[in-house]
Amino acid sequence: MTTGPFDLSGKVAIVTGGNGGIGLGMARGLAQAGADIAVVGRNETKSAAAAAGLRKLGVKAISVTTDVTDKAAVDAMVERTYRELGRIDILVNNAGINIRRPPQTLDPAEWDSVIRTNLTSAFLCSQAVYPAMKAAGGGKIINIGSMMSIFGASFAPAYAASKGGIVQFTRSCAVAWARDNIQANAVLPGWIDTDLTRRAREEIDGLHDKVLARTPAGRWGAIDDFAGIAVFLASAASGFVTGTAIPVDGGFSIMG
Repeated sequence: MTTGPFDLSGKVAIVTGGNGGIGLGMARGLAQAGADIAVVGRNETKSAAAAAGLRKLGVKAISVTTDVTDKAAVDAMVERTYRELGRIDILVNNAGINIRRPPQTLDPAEWDSVIRTNLTSAFLCSQAVYPAMKAAGGGKIINIGSMMSIFGASFAPAYAASKGGIVQFTRSCAVAWARDNIQANAVLPGWIDTDLTRRAREEIDGLHDKVLARTPAGRWGAIDDFAGIAVFLASAASGFVTGTAIPVDGGFSIMG
């Protein structure tokens, strides 16, 4: 049978932070295209529930409880995924947190926590999957940045720094691993309706209305809006696309 450029049958994807929000939206898209999924997160119950939902789509899915800021834990997660699912073709680095404080009141420990979770984890996971991808003849890395990779926010200095770093790290991997047929790209979400942004709406007065006013699409994003971009960047369709940073924000970042 001839398969199309978006078909992921026989492929295996690791999705960090895949048990909710944007990560789960991407995991669903990849599963619908045929990929088997390793859902990686800290909340064991939530990850197990997400994996069970993905299995209903007709693919294999496992949940792996992992601290993605710890190298030994990441190495063990990759080894288990390879052992149970047989290969590793796709990595989605989506794990992330935010601590909302202006720079002058942000504690160094809070800064370190955000940088480790959002940026260092992407480095550790990418480094850990590289041997399997190289041995397989290629792979796809999708790093989740943010619209704050493009512009700053007074209330999120560590988050913005981590997400700016994600874009540059993505470009470095794209250049370093192109010879191994590994493409690395970043996705920059705008304002998406998730648990993280629901807290932001509680903490930042008027945020909801400001987002709607600036977004040409006239709505907040939904996690299912990330299924298509995940499949594109994980599939043969994007074989000559690498080092990019693609906003998925309903047009928010192009408005003045």
